[in-house]
Amino acid sequence: MTDQSPPEKPPSSLPRLGEIGLTNYAPYLMNRIMGRYNASLRDEMAGLGLTTPKMRALAVLSVIEGPLIRELAVYSVVEQSTLSRALDQLAGEGLVRREADASDSRATRVFITEAGRTAFETLWPRMAEAHARMFRGIPDEERRAFVGTLQKMLTNIRKHEI
Repeated sequence: MTDQSPPEKPPSSLPRLGEIGLTNYAPYLMNRIMGRYNASLRDEMAGLGLTTPKMRALAVLSVIEGPLIRELAVYSVVEQSTLSRALDQLAGEGLVRREADASDSRATRVFITEAGRTAFETLWPRMAEAHARMFRGIPDEERRAFVGTLQKMLTNIRKHEI
């Protein structure tokens, strides 16, 4: 027996947003949650001279060593053109450095510097607090199940292997 997904419903038979309701529509809820998360960090980021794209790049670079710029764009969920501008600023501030890829001189890898790591570590406690606040009152088992569901959803919709 194989595990197959049910066939997709024709668009005319899918429920309309008004029937689902905003409070039951996962993309709406995810956008609201991330909007609040980003807003809760905005003042502290601004105090460090960071924007959301810069913060996301530093966060990824704090855990992934030297990704290619195109990989960093996927991991940080930032359009490549926006990321390029953010990386120019981060490099100018000494928070990241770029290096040509050893196997493809046309490709560029990005690395966090010690100053970049310090900036990220200054922001991290607020990020951790905001994360903890989102899961307040939610048992660990429920949180793990939710994160597992998000990982499956990402697999369903992703365009990249990462």
